Amino acid sequence: MVRRTEVRHPYASREGEADADALLRLAARSLTHVLDAAGTRAAGNIAGVGVSTFWHGLLGADDAGRALTPVYLWSDTRSAAASERLRARLDAEAVRQRTGCPIHSSYWPAKLAWLRAARPELWRRPVRWVSLGDLFFWQLFGRLGTSLSMASGTGLLRLGRPRWDEKLLSVLEVAEASLPPIAESDRGLLPRHRRAWPALADVPWFHALGDGALANLGSGCTVASRRAVTIGTTAAMRVVHPAGVGAELPEGLWRYRLDGARLVTGGALSSGGNLREWLDATLRVGGPGLERRLRAMAPARHGLTVLPHFAGERGPGYAAHAFGAIAGLTLSSTAEEIFQAGLESVAIELARISRRLDAVAPRATRLVASGGAMGRSPAWMQMVADATGRPVEPGWLEASSRGAAVYVLERLGLGGAVGGGAGRVYRPRASAVRAFAEAQRRQEVLYKALIK
Repeated sequence: MVRRTEVRHPYASREGEADADALLRLAARSLTHVLDAAGTRAAGNIAGVGVSTFWHGLLGADDAGRALTPVYLWSDTRSAAASERLRARLDAEAVRQRTGCPIHSSYWPAKLAWLRAARPELWRRPVRWVSLGDLFFWQLFGRLGTSLSMASGTGLLRLGRPRWDEKLLSVLEVAEASLPPIAESDRGLLPRHRRAWPALADVPWFHALGDGALANLGSGCTVASRRAVTIGTTAAMRVVHPAGVGAELPEGLWRYRLDGARLVTGGALSSGGNLREWLDATLRVGGPGLERRLRAMAPARHGLTVLPHFAGERGPGYAAHAFGAIAGLTLSSTAEEIFQAGLESVAIELARISRRLDAVAPRATRLVASGGAMGRSPAWMQMVADATGRPVEPGWLEASSRGAAVYVLERLGLGGAVGGGAGRVYRPRASAVRAFAEAQRRQEVLYKALIK
Protein backbone atom coordinates (compact mmCIF):
# COMPACT_ATOMS: atom_id res chain seq x y z
CA MET A 1 0.00 0.00 0.00
CA VAL A 2 1.33 3.39 -0.99
CA ARG A 3 0.75 5.80 1.84
CA ARG A 4 -1.10 9.09 1.47
CA THR A 5 -2.63 8.20 -1.88
CA GLU A 6 -6.23 7.48 -0.82
CA VAL A 7 -8.73 9.90 -2.32
CA ARG A 8 -12.37 10.33 -1.32
CA HIS A 9 -15.13 12.27 -3.04
CA PRO A 10 -18.62 12.37 -1.51
CA TYR A 11 -21.64 11.81 -3.70
CA ALA A 12 -25.37 11.88 -3.13
CA SER A 13 -28.06 9.44 -4.17
CA ARG A 14 -31.76 10.06 -3.81
CA GLU A 15 -34.62 7.63 -3.42
CA GLY A 16 -32.59 4.67 -4.59
CA GLU A 17 -31.03 6.18 -7.69
CA ALA A 18 -27.86 8.06 -8.63
CA ASP A 19 -26.59 10.11 -11.57
CA ALA A 20 -24.34 7.82 -13.64
CA ASP A 21 -22.45 10.64 -15.37
CA ALA A 22 -21.75 12.38 -12.06
CA LEU A 23 -20.41 9.17 -10.53
CA LEU A 24 -18.14 8.49 -13.50
CA ARG A 25 -16.77 12.04 -13.35
CA LEU A 26 -15.93 11.45 -9.68
CA ALA A 27 -14.26 8.14 -10.53
CA ALA A 28 -12.13 9.85 -13.19
CA ARG A 29 -11.26 12.69 -10.83
CA SER A 30 -10.25 10.16 -8.17
CA LEU A 31 -7.87 8.42 -10.58
CA THR A 32 -6.25 11.73 -11.46
CA HIS A 33 -5.83 12.71 -7.82
CA VAL A 34 -4.45 9.30 -6.81
CA LEU A 35 -1.84 9.41 -9.56
CA ASP A 36 -0.92 12.98 -8.63
CA ALA A 37 -0.53 11.92 -4.99
CA ALA A 38 1.66 8.96 -5.95
CA GLY A 39 3.83 11.14 -8.18
CA THR A 40 7.06 9.55 -9.38
CA ARG A 41 6.40 6.47 -7.27
CA ALA A 42 3.69 5.50 -9.77
CA ALA A 43 5.67 5.92 -12.96
CA GLY A 44 6.49 2.51 -14.41
CA ASN A 45 5.51 0.68 -11.22
CA ILE A 46 1.82 0.02 -11.86
CA ALA A 47 1.18 -3.58 -12.91
CA GLY A 48 -2.60 -3.41 -13.37
CA VAL A 49 -5.83 -1.80 -12.29
CA GLY A 50 -8.58 -3.39 -10.19
CA VAL A 51 -12.02 -1.92 -9.65
CA SER A 52 -14.61 -2.48 -6.94
CA THR A 53 -18.20 -1.38 -7.49
CA PHE A 54 -21.60 -1.94 -5.93
CA TRP A 55 -23.56 -4.99 -6.98
CA HIS A 56 -27.09 -4.93 -8.47
CA GLY A 57 -27.14 -1.34 -9.80
CA LEU A 58 -28.88 -1.16 -13.20
CA LEU A 59 -28.85 1.50 -15.88
CA GLY A 60 -29.79 1.73 -19.54
CA ALA A 61 -27.32 3.08 -22.10
CA ASP A 62 -27.42 3.73 -25.85
CA ASP A 63 -25.12 2.08 -28.39
CA ALA A 64 -22.60 4.90 -27.98
CA GLY A 65 -22.17 4.22 -24.26
CA ARG A 66 -24.20 7.18 -23.05
CA ALA A 67 -26.45 6.72 -20.03
CA LEU A 68 -30.17 6.87 -20.82
CA THR A 69 -31.31 6.40 -17.23
CA PRO A 70 -30.05 7.02 -13.71
CA VAL A 71 -28.39 4.14 -11.89
CA TYR A 72 -31.21 2.28 -10.17
CA LEU A 73 -29.62 1.07 -6.93
CA TRP A 74 -30.43 -2.06 -4.93
CA SER A 75 -32.29 0.15 -2.45
CA ASP A 76 -34.80 1.40 -5.04
CA THR A 77 -38.04 -0.32 -4.01
CA ARG A 78 -40.28 1.06 -6.76
CA SER A 79 -40.14 -2.36 -8.41
CA ALA A 80 -41.56 -4.15 -5.36
CA ALA A 81 -44.99 -4.66 -6.94
CA ALA A 82 -43.38 -5.90 -10.16
CA SER A 83 -41.36 -8.31 -8.05
CA GLU A 84 -44.53 -9.75 -6.52
CA ARG A 85 -46.09 -10.20 -9.95
CA LEU A 86 -42.98 -12.02 -11.18
CA ARG A 87 -43.05 -14.30 -8.16
CA ALA A 88 -46.64 -15.21 -9.01
CA ARG A 89 -45.69 -16.08 -12.61
CA LEU A 90 -42.49 -18.00 -11.91
CA ASP A 91 -41.22 -20.72 -9.61
CA ALA A 92 -39.40 -18.24 -7.37
CA GLU A 93 -37.41 -20.84 -5.46
CA ALA A 94 -36.24 -22.52 -8.69
CA VAL A 95 -35.07 -19.11 -9.92
CA ARG A 96 -33.16 -18.49 -6.66
CA GLN A 97 -31.46 -21.88 -6.83
CA ARG A 98 -30.62 -21.37 -10.51
CA THR A 99 -29.36 -17.78 -10.36
CA GLY A 100 -28.45 -17.43 -6.68
CA CYS A 101 -30.72 -14.39 -6.42
CA PRO A 102 -34.25 -14.17 -5.00
CA ILE A 103 -36.89 -12.39 -7.04
CA HIS A 104 -36.78 -9.10 -5.18
CA SER A 105 -36.70 -5.39 -5.93
CA SER A 106 -32.91 -5.37 -5.32
CA TYR A 107 -32.24 -7.32 -8.52
CA TRP A 108 -32.52 -6.72 -12.26
CA PRO A 109 -35.54 -8.93 -13.12
CA ALA A 110 -37.90 -6.87 -10.93
CA LYS A 111 -36.34 -3.58 -12.03
CA LEU A 112 -36.62 -4.48 -15.73
CA ALA A 113 -40.25 -5.55 -15.30
CA TRP A 114 -40.99 -2.25 -13.57
CA LEU A 115 -39.13 -0.19 -16.18
CA ARG A 116 -41.04 -1.86 -18.99
CA ALA A 117 -44.20 -0.28 -17.58
CA ALA A 118 -42.65 2.95 -16.24
CA ARG A 119 -40.33 3.70 -19.21
CA PRO A 120 -41.86 1.89 -22.24
CA GLU A 121 -39.89 4.09 -24.65
CA LEU A 122 -36.74 2.20 -23.65
CA TRP A 123 -38.16 -0.89 -25.35
CA ARG A 124 -38.73 1.00 -28.61
CA ARG A 125 -35.06 1.80 -29.23
CA PRO A 126 -31.69 0.07 -28.97
CA VAL A 127 -30.67 -0.08 -25.31
CA ARG A 128 -27.92 -1.83 -23.35
CA TRP A 129 -28.55 -2.87 -19.76
CA VAL A 130 -25.34 -2.46 -17.75
CA SER A 131 -23.90 -1.75 -14.32
CA LEU A 132 -22.02 1.44 -13.51
CA GLY A 133 -18.71 -0.43 -13.68
CA ASP A 134 -19.60 -1.76 -17.14
CA LEU A 135 -20.34 1.76 -18.39
CA PHE A 136 -17.06 2.99 -16.90
CA PHE A 137 -15.06 0.41 -18.89
CA TRP A 138 -17.08 1.02 -22.05
CA GLN A 139 -16.22 4.72 -21.94
CA LEU A 140 -12.55 4.02 -21.17
CA PHE A 141 -11.93 1.36 -23.84
CA GLY A 142 -14.78 1.69 -26.34
CA ARG A 143 -15.73 -1.97 -25.78
CA LEU A 144 -18.58 -3.34 -23.69
CA GLY A 145 -18.10 -6.17 -21.21
CA THR A 146 -18.85 -7.24 -17.66
CA SER A 147 -17.17 -9.49 -15.13
CA LEU A 148 -18.58 -12.82 -14.09
CA SER A 149 -18.89 -11.36 -10.59
CA MET A 150 -21.06 -8.44 -11.67
CA ALA A 151 -23.18 -10.58 -14.01
CA SER A 152 -23.90 -12.98 -11.15
CA GLY A 153 -25.25 -10.14 -9.01
CA THR A 154 -27.92 -9.18 -11.55
CA GLY A 155 -30.27 -12.09 -10.89
CA LEU A 156 -30.18 -12.94 -14.61
CA LEU A 157 -27.18 -15.29 -14.75
CA ARG A 158 -27.27 -19.05 -14.30
CA LEU A 159 -24.53 -19.89 -11.82
CA GLY A 160 -23.76 -23.52 -12.66
CA ARG A 161 -22.43 -23.16 -16.19
CA PRO A 162 -22.53 -19.39 -16.33
CA ARG A 163 -24.78 -17.98 -19.02
CA TRP A 164 -27.64 -15.52 -19.18
CA ASP A 165 -30.88 -17.20 -18.11
CA GLU A 166 -32.97 -17.60 -21.25
CA LYS A 167 -36.18 -18.35 -19.31
CA LEU A 168 -36.04 -15.09 -17.38
CA LEU A 169 -35.07 -13.10 -20.46
CA SER A 170 -38.09 -14.51 -22.31
CA VAL A 171 -40.49 -13.57 -19.52
CA LEU A 172 -38.99 -10.08 -19.28
CA GLU A 173 -38.87 -9.65 -23.09
CA VAL A 174 -35.22 -8.66 -22.85
CA ALA A 175 -32.87 -9.69 -25.67
CA GLU A 176 -29.59 -11.33 -24.68
CA ALA A 177 -27.85 -8.95 -27.10
CA SER A 178 -28.86 -6.06 -24.86
CA LEU A 179 -26.73 -7.48 -22.03
CA PRO A 180 -22.93 -7.16 -21.89
CA PRO A 181 -20.71 -10.12 -22.81
CA ILE A 182 -18.66 -11.71 -20.02
CA ALA A 183 -15.07 -10.46 -20.00
CA GLU A 184 -12.15 -10.46 -17.56
CA SER A 185 -9.82 -7.64 -18.52
CA ASP A 186 -8.99 -5.05 -21.12
CA ARG A 187 -6.06 -2.83 -22.01
CA GLY A 188 -5.32 0.06 -24.34
CA LEU A 189 -7.18 3.16 -23.14
CA LEU A 190 -8.85 5.39 -25.71
CA PRO A 191 -6.64 8.35 -26.75
CA ARG A 192 -8.11 11.02 -24.50
CA HIS A 193 -7.77 8.77 -21.46
CA ARG A 194 -4.22 7.80 -22.46
CA ARG A 195 -3.32 11.46 -22.36
CA ALA A 196 -4.96 11.90 -18.94
CA TRP A 197 -3.39 8.80 -17.33
CA PRO A 198 -0.28 7.73 -19.26
CA ALA A 199 0.84 5.46 -16.38
CA LEU A 200 -2.38 3.44 -16.87
CA ALA A 201 -2.54 3.53 -20.66
CA ASP A 202 -1.20 0.06 -21.46
CA VAL A 203 -1.47 -1.97 -18.26
CA PRO A 204 -4.30 -4.50 -17.89
CA TRP A 205 -7.53 -3.23 -16.34
CA PHE A 206 -9.65 -5.95 -14.77
CA HIS A 207 -13.38 -5.50 -15.12
CA ALA A 208 -15.13 -4.29 -11.98
CA LEU A 209 -16.07 -6.95 -9.42
CA GLY A 210 -18.77 -6.84 -6.77
CA ASP A 211 -17.74 -5.03 -3.60
CA GLY A 212 -19.03 -7.78 -1.31
CA ALA A 213 -16.91 -10.52 -2.89
CA LEU A 214 -13.89 -8.24 -2.85
CA ALA A 215 -14.45 -7.46 0.84
CA ASN A 216 -13.92 -11.16 1.53
CA LEU A 217 -10.82 -11.22 -0.62
CA GLY A 218 -9.43 -8.06 0.95
CA SER A 219 -10.12 -9.40 4.45
CA GLY A 220 -8.44 -12.73 3.80
CA CYS A 221 -11.81 -14.50 4.14
CA THR A 222 -11.36 -16.96 1.30
CA VAL A 223 -11.56 -20.19 3.31
CA ALA A 224 -14.52 -21.82 5.03
CA SER A 225 -13.20 -21.07 8.51
CA ARG A 226 -13.34 -17.27 8.05
CA ARG A 227 -16.48 -15.27 7.31
CA ALA A 228 -16.49 -11.62 6.43
CA VAL A 229 -19.00 -9.43 8.22
CA THR A 230 -19.40 -5.90 6.92
CA ILE A 231 -21.35 -3.04 8.41
CA GLY A 232 -21.16 0.06 6.27
CA THR A 233 -24.37 1.78 5.23
CA THR A 234 -25.96 -1.67 5.37
CA ALA A 235 -24.77 -4.99 6.78
CA ALA A 236 -23.82 -8.36 5.30
CA MET A 237 -22.09 -11.62 6.09
CA ARG A 238 -20.41 -13.78 3.44
CA VAL A 239 -18.29 -16.88 2.95
CA VAL A 240 -16.19 -17.69 -0.14
CA HIS A 241 -16.04 -21.33 -1.21
CA PRO A 242 -15.16 -23.35 -4.32
CA ALA A 243 -17.77 -23.75 -7.03
CA GLY A 244 -19.70 -26.96 -6.40
CA VAL A 245 -19.46 -26.79 -2.59
CA GLY A 246 -22.77 -26.21 -0.85
CA ALA A 247 -24.82 -26.84 -3.99
CA GLU A 248 -28.19 -26.29 -2.29
CA LEU A 249 -28.65 -22.63 -1.40
CA PRO A 250 -30.08 -22.29 2.15
CA GLU A 251 -33.26 -20.31 2.69
CA GLY A 252 -32.83 -16.55 3.03
CA LEU A 253 -29.34 -16.45 1.46
CA TRP A 254 -28.00 -15.44 -1.94
CA ARG A 255 -25.07 -16.71 -3.96
CA TYR A 256 -22.88 -14.89 -6.50
CA ARG A 257 -19.53 -15.50 -8.13
CA LEU A 258 -16.20 -14.01 -7.20
CA ASP A 259 -14.68 -15.49 -10.35
CA GLY A 260 -14.76 -18.66 -12.41
CA ALA A 261 -13.53 -20.89 -9.57
CA ARG A 262 -15.02 -19.30 -6.44
CA LEU A 263 -18.54 -18.61 -5.23
CA VAL A 264 -19.61 -16.25 -2.48
CA THR A 265 -22.66 -17.17 -0.39
CA GLY A 266 -24.15 -14.84 2.16
CA GLY A 267 -26.97 -12.70 3.38
CA ALA A 268 -27.49 -8.96 3.51
CA LEU A 269 -29.61 -6.54 5.49
CA SER A 270 -31.01 -3.22 4.36
CA SER A 271 -29.94 -1.66 7.64
CA GLY A 272 -26.59 -1.12 9.30
CA GLY A 273 -24.74 2.15 9.53
CA ASN A 274 -27.82 3.92 8.16
CA LEU A 275 -29.78 2.78 11.23
CA ARG A 276 -27.01 3.96 13.53
CA GLU A 277 -27.05 7.36 11.81
CA TRP A 278 -30.83 7.58 12.30
CA LEU A 279 -30.55 6.63 15.97
CA ASP A 280 -27.77 9.14 16.49
CA ALA A 281 -29.64 11.98 14.75
CA THR A 282 -32.93 11.19 16.49
CA LEU A 283 -31.79 10.33 20.00
CA ARG A 284 -28.72 12.61 20.16
CA VAL A 285 -26.77 10.43 22.54
CA GLY A 286 -23.48 10.58 20.63
CA GLY A 287 -20.24 12.15 21.65
CA PRO A 288 -16.74 10.99 22.49
CA GLY A 289 -17.87 8.87 25.43
CA LEU A 290 -20.61 6.89 23.64
CA GLU A 291 -18.48 3.84 22.85
CA ARG A 292 -17.30 3.61 26.45
CA ARG A 293 -20.87 3.90 27.75
CA LEU A 294 -22.13 1.24 25.34
CA ARG A 295 -19.39 -1.15 26.43
CA ALA A 296 -20.38 -0.64 30.08
CA MET A 297 -24.09 -1.40 29.54
CA ALA A 298 -25.40 -4.90 30.28
CA PRO A 299 -26.01 -6.68 26.96
CA ALA A 300 -29.64 -7.19 25.88
CA ARG A 301 -30.99 -6.55 29.39
CA HIS A 302 -33.09 -3.43 28.66
CA GLY A 303 -36.30 -5.30 27.79
CA LEU A 304 -36.54 -3.61 24.38
CA THR A 305 -37.06 -5.39 21.06
CA VAL A 306 -36.21 -3.66 17.81
CA LEU A 307 -36.96 -4.63 14.23
CA PRO A 308 -34.10 -2.93 12.34
CA HIS A 309 -35.89 -2.81 8.98
CA PHE A 310 -36.06 0.99 8.88
CA ALA A 311 -34.86 0.88 5.25
CA GLY A 312 -36.97 -2.16 4.34
CA GLU A 313 -35.71 -5.74 4.31
CA ARG A 314 -33.45 -7.48 1.85
CA GLY A 315 -32.73 -10.57 3.86
CA PRO A 316 -33.15 -13.00 5.29
CA GLY A 317 -36.94 -12.57 4.99
CA TYR A 318 -37.07 -10.39 1.84
CA ALA A 319 -40.40 -8.87 2.92
CA ALA A 320 -41.14 -6.06 0.48
CA HIS A 321 -43.35 -4.24 3.00
CA ALA A 322 -41.04 -4.58 6.03
CA PHE A 323 -40.66 -1.63 8.40
CA GLY A 324 -38.85 -0.80 11.62
CA ALA A 325 -40.35 -1.07 15.09
CA ILE A 326 -39.38 -0.58 18.74
CA ALA A 327 -41.33 -2.55 21.34
CA GLY A 328 -41.13 -2.78 25.12
CA LEU A 329 -40.79 0.94 25.81
CA THR A 330 -41.62 2.14 29.32
CA LEU A 331 -41.26 5.43 31.13
CA SER A 332 -37.94 4.19 32.48
CA SER A 333 -36.47 3.46 29.01
CA THR A 334 -33.54 5.72 28.22
CA ALA A 335 -32.30 7.06 24.91
CA GLU A 336 -29.03 5.15 25.34
CA GLU A 337 -30.93 1.89 25.88
CA ILE A 338 -32.89 2.47 22.67
CA PHE A 339 -29.60 3.19 20.87
CA GLN A 340 -28.05 0.03 22.28
CA ALA A 341 -31.09 -2.09 21.37
CA GLY A 342 -30.97 -0.78 17.80
CA LEU A 343 -27.35 -1.85 17.32
CA GLU A 344 -28.05 -5.18 18.99
CA SER A 345 -30.94 -5.84 16.61
CA VAL A 346 -28.57 -5.63 13.63
CA ALA A 347 -26.20 -8.06 15.37
CA ILE A 348 -29.12 -10.45 15.92
CA GLU A 349 -30.06 -10.33 12.23
CA LEU A 350 -26.44 -11.10 11.33
CA ALA A 351 -26.58 -14.07 13.72
CA ARG A 352 -29.61 -15.39 11.82
CA ILE A 353 -27.58 -15.23 8.60
CA SER A 354 -24.62 -16.90 10.32
CA ARG A 355 -26.73 -19.91 11.32
CA ARG A 356 -27.90 -20.35 7.74
CA LEU A 357 -24.29 -20.16 6.53
CA ASP A 358 -23.47 -23.12 8.78
CA ALA A 359 -25.11 -25.31 6.12
CA VAL A 360 -22.53 -24.08 3.58
CA ALA A 361 -19.41 -23.67 5.73
CA PRO A 362 -19.95 -25.37 9.09
CA ARG A 363 -16.34 -25.01 10.20
CA ALA A 364 -16.33 -21.23 10.50
CA THR A 365 -14.36 -20.31 13.59
CA ARG A 366 -13.96 -16.55 13.20
CA LEU A 367 -15.63 -13.48 11.74
CA VAL A 368 -13.53 -10.71 10.22
CA ALA A 369 -15.08 -7.24 10.45
CA SER A 370 -14.87 -4.53 7.82
CA GLY A 371 -16.82 -1.43 6.87
CA GLY A 372 -16.56 2.00 8.42
CA ALA A 373 -19.62 1.77 10.68
CA MET A 374 -18.52 -1.44 12.41
CA GLY A 375 -14.76 -1.06 12.12
CA ARG A 376 -14.85 2.14 14.16
CA SER A 377 -17.13 0.70 16.85
CA PRO A 378 -15.59 -1.80 19.29
CA ALA A 379 -18.96 -1.97 21.09
CA TRP A 380 -20.71 -3.14 17.92
CA MET A 381 -18.02 -5.75 17.23
CA GLN A 382 -18.55 -7.14 20.74
CA MET A 383 -22.31 -7.27 20.12
CA VAL A 384 -21.80 -9.27 16.93
CA ALA A 385 -19.47 -11.67 18.75
CA ASP A 386 -22.04 -12.19 21.51
CA ALA A 387 -24.97 -12.57 19.11
CA THR A 388 -23.22 -15.06 16.80
CA GLY A 389 -21.17 -16.90 19.44
CA ARG A 390 -18.04 -16.47 17.30
CA PRO A 391 -14.95 -14.29 17.79
CA VAL A 392 -14.81 -11.09 15.74
CA GLU A 393 -11.46 -9.93 14.43
CA PRO A 394 -11.05 -6.33 13.23
CA GLY A 395 -10.13 -6.19 9.55
CA TRP A 396 -9.46 -3.49 6.98
CA LEU A 397 -11.85 -0.54 6.88
CA GLU A 398 -11.56 -0.43 3.07
CA ALA A 399 -11.57 -4.19 2.50
CA SER A 400 -13.32 -4.00 -0.89
CA SER A 401 -10.77 -1.61 -2.37
CA ARG A 402 -7.97 -3.74 -0.96
CA GLY A 403 -9.67 -6.80 -2.43
CA ALA A 404 -9.61 -5.21 -5.88
CA ALA A 405 -5.85 -4.81 -5.60
CA VAL A 406 -5.39 -8.36 -4.25
CA TYR A 407 -7.43 -9.73 -7.17
CA VAL A 408 -5.11 -8.04 -9.68
CA LEU A 409 -2.06 -9.44 -7.89
CA GLU A 410 -3.60 -12.93 -8.07
CA ARG A 411 -4.48 -12.72 -11.76
CA LEU A 412 -1.04 -11.39 -12.72
CA GLY A 413 0.75 -14.06 -10.68
CA LEU A 414 2.31 -11.51 -8.37
CA GLY A 415 1.06 -13.00 -5.08
CA GLY A 416 -2.10 -12.62 -3.08
CA ALA A 417 -3.25 -11.07 0.15
CA VAL A 418 -0.46 -9.98 2.46
CA GLY A 419 -1.23 -9.48 6.12
CA GLY A 420 -4.57 -8.68 7.67
CA GLY A 421 -6.16 -6.27 10.05
CA ALA A 422 -4.74 -5.68 13.48
CA GLY A 423 -6.19 -5.14 16.90
CA ARG A 424 -8.06 -6.83 19.69
CA VAL A 425 -10.16 -9.92 18.95
CA TYR A 426 -13.65 -9.64 20.45
CA ARG A 427 -14.71 -12.98 21.94
CA PRO A 428 -18.26 -14.01 22.86
CA ARG A 429 -19.10 -13.86 26.57
CA ALA A 430 -21.19 -16.73 27.93
CA SER A 431 -23.70 -14.60 29.85
CA ALA A 432 -24.11 -12.22 26.91
CA VAL A 433 -24.64 -15.14 24.49
CA ARG A 434 -27.54 -16.31 26.66
CA ALA A 435 -29.02 -12.81 26.83
CA PHE A 436 -28.79 -12.43 23.05
CA ALA A 437 -30.48 -15.81 22.53
CA GLU A 438 -33.49 -14.58 24.50
CA ALA A 439 -33.46 -11.23 22.67
CA GLN A 440 -33.39 -13.08 19.37
CA ARG A 441 -36.50 -15.07 20.33
CA ARG A 442 -38.33 -11.84 21.13
CA GLN A 443 -37.19 -10.29 17.84
CA GLU A 444 -38.41 -13.27 15.82
CA VAL A 445 -41.82 -13.22 17.57
CA LEU A 446 -42.19 -9.49 16.87
CA TYR A 447 -41.21 -10.01 13.22
CA LYS A 448 -43.82 -12.73 12.77
CA ALA A 449 -46.49 -10.60 14.44
CA LEU A 450 -45.85 -7.37 12.52
CA ILE A 451 -44.23 -8.36 9.22
CA LYS A 452 -45.19 -11.95 8.48
